Amino acid sequence: MSNEHGLHARPAAKVVGVAQRFHANVTLTNLTTGKGPVDAGSLSMVATLNAQQGHRLRISASGPEADAAVAALGALADRGFDDVPTPADASGAGGAARGRGGRGGSGLDVAVGVAVVADQDVDLSGYQAGDVDVERQRAKDGMRVAEGQLTALRDETAKTVGTAEASIFDAQLALLGDVMVQDAVFRAITQGEDKSAPDAWKAALDAVAADFEALDDPYQRERAQDVRSVRDRVLRALVGQDEAAGAGGATGGGPAGGGPTGGGVLVVRELDAATAAGVDAERIVGIAVRAAGTTGHGVIVARSRGIPLITGIGDVVVPAGALVGFDARAGEFVVDPADGGERLRAVVQERTAEREGALVAAEQPAVTLDGRTIAVLANVGSVQDALDARGADGSGLVRTEVLFGERRVAPTVEEQVEVFRAIAAAFQGKPITIRTWDIGGDKPLAFLPQEQEANPFLGERGIRVFRRRPELLRDQLKAICQVAAETPVQVMFPMVTTAEEVAWARAELDALEPPPGLKVGIMVEVPAAALRIATLAEGLDFVSIGTNDLTQYTTASDRGNTFVAGLADGLDPAVLQLIDRVVRGVPDGVEVAVCGDLASDPSAAVVLAGLGVHELSAVGPQVPTVKARLRQTNLEDAATLAAAALSLPSAAAVRAQL
Repeated sequence: MSNEHGLHARPAAKVVGVAQRFHANVTLTNLTTGKGPVDAGSLSMVATLNAQQGHRLRISASGPEADAAVAALGALADRGFDDVPTPADASGAGGAARGRGGRGGSGLDVAVGVAVVADQDVDLSGYQAGDVDVERQRAKDGMRVAEGQLTALRDETAKTVGTAEASIFDAQLALLGDVMVQDAVFRAITQGEDKSAPDAWKAALDAVAADFEALDDPYQRERAQDVRSVRDRVLRALVGQDEAAGAGGATGGGPAGGGPTGGGVLVVRELDAATAAGVDAERIVGIAVRAAGTTGHGVIVARSRGIPLITGIGDVVVPAGALVGFDARAGEFVVDPADGGERLRAVVQERTAEREGALVAAEQPAVTLDGRTIAVLANVGSVQDALDARGADGSGLVRTEVLFGERRVAPTVEEQVEVFRAIAAAFQGKPITIRTWDIGGDKPLAFLPQEQEANPFLGERGIRVFRRRPELLRDQLKAICQVAAETPVQVMFPMVTTAEEVAWARAELDALEPPPGLKVGIMVEVPAAALRIATLAEGLDFVSIGTNDLTQYTTASDRGNTFVAGLADGLDPAVLQLIDRVVRGVPDGVEVAVCGDLASDPSAAVVLAGLGVHELSAVGPQVPTVKARLRQTNLEDAATLAAAALSLPSAAAVRAQL
């Protein structure tokens, strides 16, 4: 299978929905691991099959409609299980209590207010159990109440947030209706000693959550949050606790909070999708999550709603009613600040004004106080991204593997030309940098399946893949050359490690007789490339530093692993030293750009400019803010700041200096 995170809860719910439509016994087997067969009509079984990207699955069926069931599931698999990619992660670092931030649509990543604490288990102490028949009926009633709430949440979320986010609740509904789970509940009540309905539901869903937490993929492991969310919803229904109480009252109605400094900050152990969808944004000005991780369904929904958010605040003591605040950009979470929150309120006002002013001047160039112009471009993965990139000086990264990521068959040369032309037109003649297919690791291409690797991040990625499949690269290069004959285009090869790889890629391009104006470059994503940049960049027009992977490889930290993600900070002095080495080591005339997440951080952009980076490519919504910050910067001062940062002991120290 080609899905980035395998058969996690949402695509698994699609499988269950299809399997249950047929009069047939349908099973799935993971041929790669040997696990299975499991009942395809049970979400808990399908989602914990540990089916990951690259695994081979077998669909089997028996019964009157077996053939139709297999055909329908095969078609679903061919469509990538109708899985919708999650929004891109965003992060912060450093500070008193370290956390990671998810930016929302408001553009703000800071909040201050009274703590609304909702991180306690559902209180079952007052529950009075009845006999077996009573408890079985209560178990059914609790399930029906939870089902009704989830259905309403799904429908409301589809209207107010989006269908992709609403599908999260389809998965929760499928779990609630899972026959395997229900059997476990009713069997425990009937056969267990003094087993109450709450005890039975809790035991059954805790077991499912444990199965999720035992999975290999970090993204799939985070789906255990959804299971616990369903568990707590049923338990609240059984003890008569209303839904708002589960979020400390944050989902109920009430007086308006008065902006990002006048309401409450919701503090939760984990952020489930239901809480994120139902929280009253007039009363709750921000959400602080104890658990780490930025790919949970609750984080996705909160980010989509534009609610300021920080994750990974840990076990810091937060009394209910205490004044708390956070700055997700700096990764700071504070309780009872000595200044009464005045500093954070000032930051809110500053960021609001910064955002509004940046939008007004978005189309103006980023000229520093000492007269140096720094190009600020946008990273795009769709034509719509290009149309929405307000103020961008072009695109410094066109992600072709995202543009065509949902295709089951490789796009033709003509199809690629059409999309590249549309992106170029959106930027109205400004330059665009097209990155050739960048697959492998966490970037699958459905039309180019790869063998399972023990460590895919250290395996066949980027340019390495196409040494064996050059025909796909050649078609893409043909499309790039056609568009480059019409409009300013640069081509960039990813995951380059050796000079021999550069020579091979250049030879493939030169064989097509590229137009004179086509500029050629490579991405610098591995430390080896940074250390031998003088050799790799010989004869190139530019290099672009991908700070996401460079950081991950330099710190040996998987940014998707919540236990070590905090180490993967692009402002780590070791990463900055490698960037400095690239800037100083490239041959004369070779431009240096940065297109990773670091370029989207306004404060980090100042450091990058101080190191001598010529061009920054940020996520579209951040382009105006980055440009605004650079206009307030003196490059001599930035160079002094950057030089000092190189010798600091940690990323936290760098952020403190900023």
